[in-house]
Amino acid sequence: MSALAEEIRERIRRDGPISVAAYMELCLHHPRHGYYCRDRPIGAAGDFVTAPEISQMFGELIGLWCAAVWQNMGQPQRVRLVELGPGRGTLLADALRATRTVPAFRDAIDLHLVESSESLRAEQAALLVDDHPTWHEGFETVPPGPVLVIANEFLDALPIRQFERVGNTWQERVVTLAPRSQALRFAATDSVPVEAGLGCAPPGAIVERAPAREAVASALAGRIAAEGGAALIVDYGHEQQGFGDTLQAVKRHNRHDVLDAPGTADLTAHVDFSALAAAARREGAQVFGPVPQGRFLKALGIDTRAARLRQDASADQATEIDAALRRLTGAHGMGELFKALAIAHPTLDAPPGFETKASAVP
Repeated sequence: MSALAEEIRERIRRDGPISVAAYMELCLHHPRHGYYCRDRPIGAAGDFVTAPEISQMFGELIGLWCAAVWQNMGQPQRVRLVELGPGRGTLLADALRATRTVPAFRDAIDLHLVESSESLRAEQAALLVDDHPTWHEGFETVPPGPVLVIANEFLDALPIRQFERVGNTWQERVVTLAPRSQALRFAATDSVPVEAGLGCAPPGAIVERAPAREAVASALAGRIAAEGGAALIVDYGHEQQGFGDTLQAVKRHNRHDVLDAPGTADLTAHVDFSALAAAARREGAQVFGPVPQGRFLKALGIDTRAARLRQDASADQATEIDAALRRLTGAHGMGELFKALAIAHPTLDAPPGFETKASAVP
């Protein structure tokens, strides 16, 4: 039981079942009981660890990626460096430290963070105090001008809708109440039109759609196509849309029942990179990738960086560096499941780590 659980029950009793998207939004962003109102959800002492928390190498390489793209842009005198969902600020701290080797780029940066959590804003402020960031509730308030946007494990937490094949129809999956126990449970309700290519799905199949994610991709691409720049999206997911329930909850680094104690666990779902690519291209931007995270980081030189770090490391530190390298790039770690996608202005060359313009959308 959680405080939010009873509020959700009362809402369902009053208004009827709620969509999976509405459930995710309540669990993560309820103003009093939402997950992101909690202190320190990220890191070893929290519920999950992201790539920047695994090793400094991740943020350093992304910082140098941004510097290289800025040079490709013609080195504009001012560029908005934006991170969506910056966590504790670890990625940006590592990225900005690495870019001290490109002082002209450092001088051009105007730093902006899109963050809704007050507790995380406080951690970001402490870590990035010398870089004078500006915070935003949404990307739309970032001032005009060329942008470089980083979105690492941001889109997976945006709400999704789920649709289930019931007989010969598709019905939206909702959260409702069990008749006797009043426990939260999933159900299917209201037939919806069948999309092209989905008619052959077997009964019980689930398909996920994420309009909120596509809206972010559209907003990034529209801004980039009009004013210049690029965005780097790194997240876990699939290159092509398919069937399956990918909604999951994580609590204290372990899987957790999605409907148990809402508001106390992180909720995420796999990202459909083909949908992001299609949304970005509709706005006139280029799309590069997706490519597996392992291949992307290796192309940026993570093996060389790891070797350099080992030179000044103790035996225990060297072991940690090797373990982090395997976790970030290995097929049994984050190397295959996580992917990188770049959205860029039509005139830009392929960014580092992306060899061709080929995207997940033909």
